This record gives sequence, C-alpha cells and structure tokens, in this order.
Amino acid sequence: MVTPEPPKIQRRVISAADIALKTKNQVVPLEVLNALGWLPSARVDEWRRGQAEHLGGSIAVDTAKVRTALDYLRAWAAERGLRATEASYLAATRDRRPLRFTADGDETLEQLFRTHWVSADLSEKRLERLRERQSKAPDLVVVRAARAWMCAGCGVRGEVGDFVYEEDKTSLCLACADFDHLHFLASGNAALSRRAKTESKLSAVVVEFNRRRKRYQRVGTLVEEDALERAEQRCLADEDVRARRRERDAERRVHADVEFQAELAAAIRLAFPHCPAERAQTIAEHAGVRGSGRVGRSAAGRALDEDAVRAAVVASIRHLDTDYDDLLMSGVPRADARERIRPTIDRVLARWRG
Repeated sequence: MVTPEPPKIQRRVISAADIALKTKNQVVPLEVLNALGWLPSARVDEWRRGQAEHLGGSIAVDTAKVRTALDYLRAWAAERGLRATEASYLAATRDRRPLRFTADGDETLEQLFRTHWVSADLSEKRLERLRERQSKAPDLVVVRAARAWMCAGCGVRGEVGDFVYEEDKTSLCLACADFDHLHFLASGNAALSRRAKTESKLSAVVVEFNRRRKRYQRVGTLVEEDALERAEQRCLADEDVRARRRERDAERRVHADVEFQAELAAAIRLAFPHCPAERAQTIAEHAGVRGSGRVGRSAAGRALDEDAVRAAVVASIRHLDTDYDDLLMSGVPRADARERIRPTIDRVLARWRG
C-alpha cells in the first residue's frame, strides 16, 4: 500500500522546524511562520517594540491556516520527543507589558505561539539559561528616523537621521523620553558595547530600517557617559587577553568553514552524483563563504537542506554554464532571463543526477 504524501503545509512546517532544531537547538513558532513567508521580520520587530497590539494583521494567511501549521508543529515536536518550554513575550516599552499574538486573544492559539520546542539532549543547565533568555525583558529601543516626524511631547519637528523613541504609536524626542542624557555608542566593538550596557543603569538599543533586508538592524546603543568611561577602562585593562582570544576564535572559524564547505560539497555530490568533484568543491566554497549572504550561509544551507543544496548548484550553473549574466547586462529583465536559461539548467541538472 502506498503511503499518501503529507500535505504541502505540513512538509514546509517540518522542513523549517528541522532546520531550526539543527541550527539553534530550539524551534520558535514565530520563526517557523517567518520561514514559511507568512510573517515578515519587520512586522515582528514593530510588534516587539509595542507598535502593534497584536500580530494578527501582519500574518499573510488566515487564522485557520496558522492554527493548522502550529498543530503540525506540535505533532512534529511530540514525534521527536522534544521538550516544551513556555516563553514570556514582553514589549520593549517602559511598562514591559505582555504582548498578544492574536486579535481576539484566543487562548489556545496564544499558547501555541508561546510554546517553544527544545532539543531533548540539552542539559538542565543549558535549558535553564535558555529559559532565562526567553523570560528576560527586551531592551528599550530607539529608532534612527527614516523620515521627518513630530514629537508628541514638545511638538518639535524631527528630521531624517534623528533618534526617536516610539511607544504606543507616538513618537518622542530623546528629551521628552528622558534619554537625552545618554551617549550614543556605535556598533563595532562588541566587548565595549556589552560592558557599557552592563555598567549603565538606563540604556536603549538604537536601530534603523534596512531597506534591502526589509527589517530593522542594530546600529548602536545609548548608555550613560560615566558607564561608557568605566567600560572603556575595563576594555583597556584586558585588551591583550581579548586580542589573543580573537585570534583563536578566527582560527576556529576558518577550520569550521573548511569543514562545513567539505560537508556541503559532499551533500552536492550525494544529490548530483555525476557533478565533477572539483565543481562540487567550487560550488561549496562559493556558497559557503561566511558573511556572504549566499544560500550556503542561510539556516537551511547550514543544515544541508535538500532545497538549499539544489539552490546553490542552480546558482552556479546559472552564472557559469549559461548566458544569464550577458542577458542581464543587455537589459533583459531578471525574470525573463531566468526563463530563457531554464532549459539549459534543467539539462545540466539531469546530466549531473545521472
């Protein structure tokens, strides 16, 4: 008897959950919905900052479909013997109010959203640290404005690039938000930023919207000036130790990259047995460059997901075995260019599969 193929949504949920479990040792429902393409990261960021009452209007599918997906996720977790741990979602606002996922506050669905699934292999110590991180109140957030704005407190007009504190759908200048005594520390020195934040009684993360990635990204921190001075003294005191640690970490990353690229090349050869070994290695080295943003460095790529491996191979064929780049340079629209070269890609893939 032939076993019926699982529904498409179930397959996609399981694929996203498998990747998350392998790369992070835990599966978060919000991240699964994001991986499905149903929930943009930017909308989640705004919700976490208290700019939206709930996530219902930000999810691209109806409630019934979301419930179905989360039920599949729960069944998958039970089948694998994962541990359920409940996370507290608090707004990055002064009152740290609890956040709501659904428009009507459906408790069953709210519970499904709050439930994170973690590997059964995690030690009790690591599980406790994970619970602490999940329950920790989020940082206060200040936004670097992307457009002109008006302070709801003093009525002063703000310009593009100014820092603005947004809460309850209102915008406040730093003075009205009582942040004007804080000093801006740009990102770039992780140790200094971490220590300055620890030393500071009041702090806020500064973010700006990245149009290319379509999400907010961290650009710095607001901290008290005397806290920054103490953090700088601490960093000066152990600079040599941290420099040696950075060298060791860099060596470990290089070794890890080489190992990952070898694993990716092996996965390519497994999926496409007649792909030349040298070509498989070239594809793996190109797709697996750290920080490149290519498919090999995505969560799916690091998990050696079948679709991600195929995408890396297709990208290589597209640029090296077709006239795709020439078509783009001659002004052919991207979608049209890809349609023209599709037969060539299919032929190469078929040959490499054997």
